Amino acid sequence: MSSQASPTLSLKGIGASPGVAVGHAYILDRKRVRTPKLRLAEAEVDPERMRMKTALDLSDQQLSDLKEQISHSEGPEHALILEAHRLMLHDPMFVDEVNRLIVEDRINAEWAVRRVARKLKHLFDNIPDEYFRERRSDVEYVADRVVRNLLGQVVDEEVALPENAVVVAHDLSPADAALLARSGQVAGFVTDLGGQTSHTAIVARARSIPAVLGAGRASEQISPGDLVAIDGQRGVILVNPTEAQLARFHETMRRYQESEARALAAKDLPAQSTDGFRIRLVGNIEFPEELPALLSHGAEGIGLYRTEFMFLDRKEAPSEEEQYRAYRQVLEAMEGRPVTIRTLDLGGDKVPGKGKHEKEPNPAMGLRAIRYCLANRELFRVQLRALLRASVHGNMRVMFPLISGMSELREARSELEACRTELGRAGVPLGKRIPIGIMVETPSAALIADRLAQEADFFSVGTNDLIQYSMAIDRQNRDVAYLYKPLHLSVLRSLRNIVAAARDARIPVAMCGEMAGDSVYALVLLALGFDELSMTAGQIPSVKSVLRQSSRAEAQKLLDEAMALTTAEEIERFIRIEMDKRFASEE
Repeated sequence: MSSQASPTLSLKGIGASPGVAVGHAYILDRKRVRTPKLRLAEAEVDPERMRMKTALDLSDQQLSDLKEQISHSEGPEHALILEAHRLMLHDPMFVDEVNRLIVEDRINAEWAVRRVARKLKHLFDNIPDEYFRERRSDVEYVADRVVRNLLGQVVDEEVALPENAVVVAHDLSPADAALLARSGQVAGFVTDLGGQTSHTAIVARARSIPAVLGAGRASEQISPGDLVAIDGQRGVILVNPTEAQLARFHETMRRYQESEARALAAKDLPAQSTDGFRIRLVGNIEFPEELPALLSHGAEGIGLYRTEFMFLDRKEAPSEEEQYRAYRQVLEAMEGRPVTIRTLDLGGDKVPGKGKHEKEPNPAMGLRAIRYCLANRELFRVQLRALLRASVHGNMRVMFPLISGMSELREARSELEACRTELGRAGVPLGKRIPIGIMVETPSAALIADRLAQEADFFSVGTNDLIQYSMAIDRQNRDVAYLYKPLHLSVLRSLRNIVAAARDARIPVAMCGEMAGDSVYALVLLALGFDELSMTAGQIPSVKSVLRQSSRAEAQKLLDEAMALTTAEEIERFIRIEMDKRFASEE
C-alpha cells in the first residue's frame, strides 16, 4: 500500500478535528488568482465601474445559489456564513472604496478589489480573539470570487472526488468545505492556512472528518495521488509513509476506531472516578450543527454556546426575534440537558450597526465582552430579552464573559432582572429560574473568587484568556508563545483558589477552555475538583476514559507532587511521564 518510490515526508500542523485517516491526496487548487494591474484612461473609468457592478451582481447570484444548496444539506448556520459574504458584496466599506479607487486612482477593478481587501484584512489582523481573527479569510474568499468573475474564470467548479480522498488545499472557503464534506468521499482535510476556529475546522468537526490545518506549505509539498496519513488530534501528516510508519498509523487508526466504538458504547456511562467523584462532560459549540456529534459522544449538555457568530459580518445587530429563535433551537435540541449560553463576547469594532469606533491601542484589554455590553445597554437588553424568552424552552444557564469585579456582575444581573420585570409585565412566558454565572478569565476575578462566588450561581473558567492574562502574553505572538503554560504554578494556584471559593460557596465550577479537553490534564482537573469540563465532541472519549480509570485520591497525590516542583517545564514533564505510565496503551 505504501508508495515506496516517492519520498517520505513528515509535516506538522494544527490538529483541528480529531480522528485518524489514510487516503490518497486530492489537491484542490484554489490558490488566489493572479491579479492584473492596469492604469485606466479617463474614458475607461465608467465602463470599468460597470464591469465591477456586473461582477458584484454575478458574485451575489452565485452566493445566493450556493446558500440555497447548503441550507438544505448543511443547515442554516453554514448558509449564514454565505449570507455574510453576500452582505460584504454590498458593504459600502468594500464597494464604495473599490469604486473610489477606480475613479480617483484610475486603476482596474481587479487591482482595486485587492487593495481594499488587503486594507480590510489588516483590520482583522489586529483583533486579539483567535476566532474573530480567522474571519479575515472571509474577506479573501469574497475578493477572490469577485476577481475571478471580473476575469471571466470558472467559479464554484464542481469536483469529482475519488473515494477516500484526503483533500489538500492552500485554504478552503466555507462553500468549498461544506460542498466537499457533503460528497461523502472525504477521508480528511489538510490545508496550509486555518486553525481550530476556521470554517473548515468547524465543518470537519460537525462531520467528524479528521483535519490538520495550518500546515504551512503542505499543498506545495504534497502531490496528487500521494498516500497521506493524518492524525487530526496531534496535527501530524505523513506523506508516502514507509511500510513501518503505515503499519503504525493503521494501528493508531484501529485504536482510534476502537476508542470511538467504546465511546459510543460508553456514551451513557458517567464520567466518574473509581472512588466516586462525578464530573459532567459537556460541549463547546458555535453552530447547532455540532450538536449531533456532541450527543453521539456522550455530551451531557452544552458548557459554552458562543453567541458572537450571529453578530459578525452584517450591517445591523440581530434582532431580538432572530436571537430568540437561535437560542430556542439549541435549547429544544438538547431536550432538557443544561445549556450554558454566553452573552456577547465582542469588542465594539466588530459589533454591527454602531458606526465607527475609535481604534483601541490594546483591544484585548479594552472595551469588549461585558464591558462593551454595559456601555451599550440597549444592545445588551435585546440579547437578555431574547435569552429570557427562550428560557421556557429548555434548561438554560446564562454566563457573563470577562467579569473582572463585583460591580460588573451586579450591573449585569440588574439589567437581566430589569428585562425580566419588563417582559413579565407584558405577560411574556418566562423560565422559572435561570442560573447566572460568570467566566473566570482574569487574574482579578481569580483573586476575588470568594467574593464573586457569593453572588454568582456558577463559575466557568476560561483558561485560554486566564493563562494569557496571568502570564501577560499573547499566545499568537511567536516571540512569547512559549510562555503559554497551562501547568505554570501560578495557573494551578489560581485554579485551586477558584475551585476552593466555589466549594465554600456551594456553587458548581466548570472549565470551558482548551485545557478542559486535553486528556493529559484530566487527572489534574480531577484532583482540583472541577464539577464540569466543556470540550469538543472528539475530545470527550479520551477524557472520560482517563477519569473512569482513575481515583481522585491518586490524582490529588499526583497534583501535590507536581505542585511541589517549581518551573512549568518540570511540572509538565512530570505530569506527562506519569500519564504515559498510566495510560500509554490508550494512545
